[in-house]
Amino acid sequence: MDFLTIMAFSGALFIFMASPGPGTFAIIARALGSGFNHAFSMSLGIVLGDLIFLLMAIFGLNAIANMMGEVFIIVKYIGGIYLLYLGYKIFTSKANENSVKNVKSISYGKDFITGLFVCLSNPKVILFYLGFLPTFIDLNALTTSDIWLVSSLVVSILTLVLGSYAYFAAKAKKVIKRPKTQNIMNKLAGSVMLGAGGYLLVKN
Repeated sequence: MDFLTIMAFSGALFIFMASPGPGTFAIIARALGSGFNHAFSMSLGIVLGDLIFLLMAIFGLNAIANMMGEVFIIVKYIGGIYLLYLGYKIFTSKANENSVKNVKSISYGKDFITGLFVCLSNPKVILFYLGFLPTFIDLNALTTSDIWLVSSLVVSILTLVLGSYAYFAAKAKKVIKRPKTQNIMNKLAGSVMLGAGGYLLVKN
């Protein structure tokens, strides 16, 4: 891969990931509701999902990936319902009350799996790796070192973008100290999470 190809792919991936979607909305809501660590765990699940689709595209497994798009309709509903559950927990939580602790007590593993489900059931991600990616990279000409490079770029850029969303949203929550304002933020975060869950459930 030459330098221009790497830069074009990196730029396209950055723009793609920075654009709003159910994954970014879920991460922002999770950070506002429960802090950076939980949101970052969710982002790592999204990164793994992207990596799975990337490797499928590279190794010519488009048919399997497309089939997964059908199979993962079940995953989509599971992920959507779980996001609705998280949204409800955050929306109904009150500042400095036990209900906030209950939202935070959800394990990092569940956050990771939720992020993975959100990614694997997102048609936008499937379209990017199976349709848009080949316009930047000749997948048939990739060497082993190229595959490692592209995979590293995907992991690095996604972690940077999603981690930034999580960091700044969590930072905003920490800055706000007044219980009344925190309650408003919980309502906002819960609404965003509910919206992300609803989007997954109704999106074809």
